[in-house]
Amino acid sequence: MGVQPGDEVVMPSLTFVAGAQCAREIGAVPVFADVDEHTLTVTAETVAAVTTPRTKCIMPMHYAGCPAPVESIVDFARPRGIKVLEDAAHSVGMLNRGRWAGAGSDGAVFSFYPTKNITSGEGGLLLTNDAEIANRVRRLSLHGMSRDAWKRYSAGGSWQYDVVELGYKYNLPDLGAAIALAQFERLGELQAEREKLARLYVDKLAQMPGIRVITNFLNSPDRHAWCMFVIAVESEAGITRDALIDRLREANIGTSVHYIPTHQFTAYKNLPAHVPITDRTWKSIVSLPLYPGMTAGDVADVTDAISEIVASCVNSAKVA
Repeated sequence: MGVQPGDEVVMPSLTFVAGAQCAREIGAVPVFADVDEHTLTVTAETVAAVTTPRTKCIMPMHYAGCPAPVESIVDFARPRGIKVLEDAAHSVGMLNRGRWAGAGSDGAVFSFYPTKNITSGEGGLLLTNDAEIANRVRRLSLHGMSRDAWKRYSAGGSWQYDVVELGYKYNLPDLGAAIALAQFERLGELQAEREKLARLYVDKLAQMPGIRVITNFLNSPDRHAWCMFVIAVESEAGITRDALIDRLREANIGTSVHYIPTHQFTAYKNLPAHVPITDRTWKSIVSLPLYPGMTAGDVADVTDAISEIVASCVNSAKVA
């Protein structure tokens, strides 16, 4: 993306630390933009608030698979010569105005980690319409070599090659790629299953006091990937987020928090971060189980447990 040491890369703090780590590895400076309270994605406005003449790249993240407003971010960035690289780790299967992430920006990076919508065990995918970026990424992923092994050893190939720039060993192994391709053939089926589970969650959680569904995109013309199902635990629930996690664990229900903001980590505390919505919201959010293979009964187990916990806390508060 042309980012050099000392340049700034704008991104949310409410995401996995990998984005900030990538910037730091090349000597750039991560700059944290705040998020929208309802979608937990950055917006053109929050990005603009922290953009400076040193900004060279913006990395919006599609939180939980909810489409971020990339088109407006690109409209802001392009006249300023700023690249837009989408953090699409949660976005396999997502549609933003009918298109995959990366179709309208400079590129998007998807994750095939085991917790994602399809997996190859590790690794991921870059999607871009820019042939120059695609070719450079291919080179960089294999030590900066001008020709990969397939081009050297297949019919008509040549043993000769050059190393044209300093690169990395960052390629997805062929076995992993084969697994990912096989899973892509099932993507429609897997996506439909996730959406069905999300609808069940939304219906069952709708009337619970103090439980708010984050990124409720079920009636949008866009398509949420539902990589995660996230709720906010608000004061009306009569219980804190952390206490709810503990009570659900006692009921043999696993949860997680996505995410501890990057600027909270020891290695990143030296970076300034004026992100009041992020600071407030991350303390209330919790990710509930959602994966292909879950049944309606599994969803009911989770929501019934939450309902019982919240009801007991609300009733205790009334008695007190």
